[in-house]
Amino acid sequence: MLVNPNDSLERQNEKLLRITEALMRRVEQKSEESGLAYAQFERASLLEGRVSERTAQLERALDLLQESNARLGQANREAESAQKNLADAIETVAEGFALFDSNERLVLANSRFCRDLYDIKPRLSQGLPFAAYVQAVSESRELSLPSAVTPGDWAARRMSRHGDAHSSFNVELKGDRWLQVSEHRTASGGTVILQTDVTKILRAERREREKLQHGHAQMLRATIDHLTQGVAIFDAQARLAGWNDRLVELFGIALAPSAVGAGFRAVCERISASCRFVDRLTPEALVEWAGSRAGRSSLTFELATEAGRILEAFAQELPDRGFMISVSDVTAERQAARSLQQINELLEKRVEARTLELEDALAAAERANASKSRFVAAASHDLMQPLSAAKLFVSSLRDRVESPPALELAAKAGQALGNVEEIITALLDISRLDASKDVFDVQSVPLRAVFEPLRHQLEPLARQKGLGLHIVASDLVVRSDPGFLRRIVQNLLSNALRYTSTGKVLVGVRRNGGSARIEVWDTGPGIAPEDQRLIFQEFQRLGAASTHAASDGLGLGLAIVERACHGLGHPLSLWSEPGRGSCFSLNVPLCRGPHHLPEARTVCAEPDLTDRAPLVLLVENDPSLARAITIMVEGWGAHVLHAPSGEEALDLLAEVQLRPDALLLDQQLGPGMTGTDLFQLMQRRFGAIPTRLLSADRSRELREACAAMGLEFMGKPIDRERLGRFLAAL
Repeated sequence: MLVNPNDSLERQNEKLLRITEALMRRVEQKSEESGLAYAQFERASLLEGRVSERTAQLERALDLLQESNARLGQANREAESAQKNLADAIETVAEGFALFDSNERLVLANSRFCRDLYDIKPRLSQGLPFAAYVQAVSESRELSLPSAVTPGDWAARRMSRHGDAHSSFNVELKGDRWLQVSEHRTASGGTVILQTDVTKILRAERREREKLQHGHAQMLRATIDHLTQGVAIFDAQARLAGWNDRLVELFGIALAPSAVGAGFRAVCERISASCRFVDRLTPEALVEWAGSRAGRSSLTFELATEAGRILEAFAQELPDRGFMISVSDVTAERQAARSLQQINELLEKRVEARTLELEDALAAAERANASKSRFVAAASHDLMQPLSAAKLFVSSLRDRVESPPALELAAKAGQALGNVEEIITALLDISRLDASKDVFDVQSVPLRAVFEPLRHQLEPLARQKGLGLHIVASDLVVRSDPGFLRRIVQNLLSNALRYTSTGKVLVGVRRNGGSARIEVWDTGPGIAPEDQRLIFQEFQRLGAASTHAASDGLGLGLAIVERACHGLGHPLSLWSEPGRGSCFSLNVPLCRGPHHLPEARTVCAEPDLTDRAPLVLLVENDPSLARAITIMVEGWGAHVLHAPSGEEALDLLAEVQLRPDALLLDQQLGPGMTGTDLFQLMQRRFGAIPTRLLSADRSRELREACAAMGLEFMGKPIDRERLGRFLAAL
């Protein structure tokens, strides 16, 4: 190979020039061989072109190499400058600075690093391992180690902190000097160490702490001296460390300054000489508590001094294993406690006596209330008897007179008797509601069965006053007591009609969740807010209403409504605005599932019993009522047999040897047989006979007893139409 590629460009060019010259000489010497020489010349020319091309390429490569070398030199100069700037910057840092690479080798450090550790400063050279650096510091003569810590221990603890990403700690040096060492990990895994001289800071903090402790000590001493309690403080060895003047005053003993450092046993013996322990604690147990090293629990005990004082002492351990005893004078409190105990005993006796009196009074009140209820029930029954007779006499009188003045007089008498009946019924209802027993018979009640009879009953009164009465029909069925629900709605409607002068009265029902909301609206004068609670009290009627109905009741209607709604659990509410009217409403729970509504009852005419002339047995012990019923029933064309008692009724039937077509039996027939007893005897003797039980006792017990026997109850005063329908159906 003529040209070696590994030679330099100059060497390759030199070889090529020599080859060219040799070829030219040979061409000139062998001109006679023209053909061959020319061919060689052509090859030489071609070779020279290739050599020139290769030379140009080599020259370009040489230029690029020189340019790269220039750039590399510039980069080296910039790196050296940056390194110098970094070194200058690190040197300007006020703290000692050192950098270890990821291989735990020292890269660089400034002159302040380990400046105070004179003996290891010469050993800090580039490439020093981190562990060697820690070992050198632990062996430095300038390092101040606690007496129980060896250089090896310190080095081990220092290396344990080296694994943290960031750590900071103080290192104590000789001469009360301190370095704060901060160690941080770099992103490349190296370690940066900063050393800061914090000697001045720690000395200043120490001076402030000592000053603060001195101030606290003075404040604590002043506080102890001004306490109303006596205080004694003992150190961890149970030696007296301090006390206040109040302690000396309470015990009446003198403690000189030389007593500081006295053992607790000696102090306890000196106190025991002038005091005695009141409770079970003994001086020996107290000394044993003070000498305990296993932790002391708080201790409370009492002492009695020779001067008659009662002292309460409280002993508690302090954080430094010492303890403190505080003593309070509780003489006045103990005397007051004894006085209070005596007063309490006296009061307990008085309260016991008063309780017995109140129990007697309560029993008497309960007996009086029960007696009142029995009296009202009995009085109502006794009043119903003549009232029922009077109503029947008046109704019979209307059938027998034709003179208009007499008919009008009879109608007014009947109306007056009806008002009396309403008052007596209201009194009886209130008595039943006040009694502490269950008076309600809750069952399914169709609202139509409540509204329709009230419509027929109150529409004439509304027309008479020129008012519009609109009762919206409803097919809802609710859970309530049918009698009391009808009385509630009737009282609300009657009040609305009574106190409304113009306009109308509206009754409607809204669904309200699982209940039916019955609302009674009127266009009356309204009720002021301050009077809206007053109207539900007994015998309370607003003054504005008295001019409209001076004789319409005693103000018992709303009292019955409020108590009945409360007992049945039907929430009652009132909206009213003076000048615009009022709305009373109550929520009654709805019944679930299908219900069959009873057919509406039609009002029948006077029965005509002349063709059949049934025989009616009337057993009634009140002569006036029996006479009134007899006149009325015989006026319809029936025959009446009257007996004042059950025994006489049985004797009368045995005498006439007749079987009656119907029975009208009073319940309360005097001593002996009752109406229900007579009904059972008549059934056994004659079989089933249509019967009505007549009584002013409307209690639930009597109604349930009648229902169990299949006997229909008819209350007094007797309803003329109802009795007529019964006899007409025979």
